[in-house]
Amino acid sequence: DKMEAKPKELYLDGESLTVEDLMSIHADSTIHIKESAWERVRASRRIVDKIISEGKVAYGINTGFGNFADVVIPHDKLKELQENLIRSHAAGVGPALSLDRAKRLLALRINVLAKGYSGISEKTLRQLIDAFNAGCIGYIPEQGTLGASGDLAPLAHLALGLMGEGQMWNPKSKSWQPSAQVLKENNLEPLHLQAKEGLALINGTQLISALGAEAVARSEMLAKTADIICAITLDALEGTVKAYDPQIHNARPHKGQIRSAQHMRSLLHSATYPSTISLNHANCNRVQDAYSLRCAPQVHGVAYDTLAFVKGIIETEMNSATDNPMVFADTEMILSGGNFHGEFPSKALDYLAIAVHELANISERRVERLVNSTLSGLPAFLVKEGGLNSGFMIAHCTSAALVSENKTLAHPASIDSIPTSAEKEDHVSMGGWAARKCLKIVENVENVLAIELLAACQGIDLRRPLRTTEPLEAVHALLRTKVATWEKDRYLHPDIEAAAEMIRSGQVVAAVERFLRQEIVLSAHHEYH
Repeated sequence: DKMEAKPKELYLDGESLTVEDLMSIHADSTIHIKESAWERVRASRRIVDKIISEGKVAYGINTGFGNFADVVIPHDKLKELQENLIRSHAAGVGPALSLDRAKRLLALRINVLAKGYSGISEKTLRQLIDAFNAGCIGYIPEQGTLGASGDLAPLAHLALGLMGEGQMWNPKSKSWQPSAQVLKENNLEPLHLQAKEGLALINGTQLISALGAEAVARSEMLAKTADIICAITLDALEGTVKAYDPQIHNARPHKGQIRSAQHMRSLLHSATYPSTISLNHANCNRVQDAYSLRCAPQVHGVAYDTLAFVKGIIETEMNSATDNPMVFADTEMILSGGNFHGEFPSKALDYLAIAVHELANISERRVERLVNSTLSGLPAFLVKEGGLNSGFMIAHCTSAALVSENKTLAHPASIDSIPTSAEKEDHVSMGGWAARKCLKIVENVENVLAIELLAACQGIDLRRPLRTTEPLEAVHALLRTKVATWEKDRYLHPDIEAAAEMIRSGQVVAAVERFLRQEIVLSAHHEYH
């Protein structure tokens, strides 16, 4: 989960791309294909060329598509067939993918083509790589995919720009411009598609996978961040560390629960890292805290375990041949199947959406405990001169609003299916929407946790001159480099934005990474405050 330096070069073979690799792609990244993959690409193309030269009929090579699969196309119309496919399927709507997301989409498509099951020519694949390396990416509306037969509309928009039609990002002017102009200015040749190549460019689950990989990466950061912020909240509320004793969690050995509890022990009061806040209430006889504090490992833990499951599916999908038909050079066969169906990543991302949402659901409850003076023993809404000042009153409302929004967004997309293509495509995954709304939930969780971070650190300030533990003071100090202590009411939105950016960028996790790896033993009675 650690933020790594972003490599400039990425070598693809269709087999080994990770979420971290994909998320490392940036404006200056370049892609290369390993020679072993080039050999597979050439071998599969030879099979396609052989079918054409022998006058055989094969779906997608010299037939129509979808419900027109039985229509045989004459040899002199094959180029037009592939180009018509791209033009007609570029029917997406809505806002365009960000440039970073579009680059990841193209990188994933190149990775899949490198597997050697698509029948694309070496020349065309090299043109895709050249466009990626030049930073010339097509304009891709984000809406319109059913996630079976793959992400047809988004991938068609991606291919359309490479053909010199539609709009494309020009890295020289840093703006969207007509694709033909962009290609010419960047010394790139438009694609001239051969048999099978149009279908090879658009039939697959790469939009779902590209957005899904981002959701996984950001959620991994959120799970660890939630543990850290919860620990600050617990100390600000004078909570007890008893509930994180390893004996409790080893008796119910879910890996994520054990990991979350270990994080809490590494951050909270112990003989190793004492908290004077905790020592100050050592004799309060508190036995247990509310569920939002006491049960944090049980709730945060399932997010960790869900992430491990979802990441496995997404990374398998990122390295899978997902188009149709598939070309098998070893057996010289072309087979039609259904690997384009996005049910695997769609279901997984619905699962992730539900799990990561819960990090916000429980965080909002902790914010309530911080701002409610009856529960916290702190000034109401964490501000002095209440009444004159409203403090964190509406920040909590924002947190509640985002959690409510997430409850609607967490409804699974993948349980829906609408038949299309004259009932030929009679069951679809809706994976594009599953991925997009999962990312929206992730964004909302980042903001909810940002609000808790602000409130928890304000609570620590209100306990001064007492201090929390060394690791938690490091997080507090990090926040205070951008956000001042709340002495009286001020414009709050920039504070939330600053805290959310610290979470997104990994700064909060980085501040305590070395502590999180430590196993703190809670053995002495005096440590159980």
